[in-house]
Amino acid sequence: MNTKLLALGTMAFDAIETPFGKTGKILGGCATYIGLAASQFKVDCGLVSVVGEDFDEAYISLLKSKGLDLTGVEIIKGEKTFFWSGKYHNDLNTRTTLDTQLNVLTKFKPIVPEHYKDASMILLGNLDPNLQLSVLEQLKQPKLVVMDTMNFWIEGYRGKLDEVIAKVDILSINDEEARQISGTHSLVEAAKIIQNMGPNYVIIKKGEHGALLFHGTQIFCVPGLPLEEVFDPTGAGDSFIGGFIGFLTQNQTYSFEAMKSAMVVGSAMASFTVQQFGTKALESLTVKQLYQRIEAFKALTEFEIEIT
Repeated sequence: MNTKLLALGTMAFDAIETPFGKTGKILGGCATYIGLAASQFKVDCGLVSVVGEDFDEAYISLLKSKGLDLTGVEIIKGEKTFFWSGKYHNDLNTRTTLDTQLNVLTKFKPIVPEHYKDASMILLGNLDPNLQLSVLEQLKQPKLVVMDTMNFWIEGYRGKLDEVIAKVDILSINDEEARQISGTHSLVEAAKIIQNMGPNYVIIKKGEHGALLFHGTQIFCVPGLPLEEVFDPTGAGDSFIGGFIGFLTQNQTYSFEAMKSAMVVGSAMASFTVQQFGTKALESLTVKQLYQRIEAFKALTEFEIEIT
């Protein structure tokens, strides 16, 4: 059984400020969060990314210790790693970007390692759609391709973005991005429009309010878990989709029922991520803790009703 998962995305430095504190430069990037989340499952996960010479060896060791294959991660000598700095406001749903330094990303030409060209599951993290397409073109016949994107690519790269969307099975975006792509306010209508563009499934993330899964006329909603403390929303969406695809890769099933379970797993993963700054919560997370949290989601939505 091919349980290989290939994830394209950034490995980065972040500097984050929230109402609860601020960090210096810490580990970040969508591939990092995806990889750490997916590493909770019995899957062979390879990352395709790029870092500069300044990327800490300790971070490389951390990712390898989680069983992640970094053969597809290029280190460019004499260059600096991608850096993002942002400040979250009181509601944690809005943020201001303080600084973005693309650095090595301007020279990134992703190369899929030979032993991952036959990966069954592909996750195209939030990057330039030209890079997402170049990775897709290097693969043999993946069973499932999941894609993430953001408003920057939707605004400035729409033609190329639509080309990639047409080739994927699942598009995972937030509610604002769904409205931007579809040009409609209704999320149900937006999901229909996006499915007509190519993907069989559409995931619409709603932050603390949970996430929606659409497939044809079927809809599934997973709630957000009410948490006493939320410190840092950075990487929540990436750890959500990393948990989602890690679960599907391990189980090798692609039914709507399996996707519903994967949505809950992803939401549980994201609920840990937001409780500490950066990747800290994912670094120490155990399988037992994850499944206890999944049970909490189940208890949140389980009920019986008698209608007389």
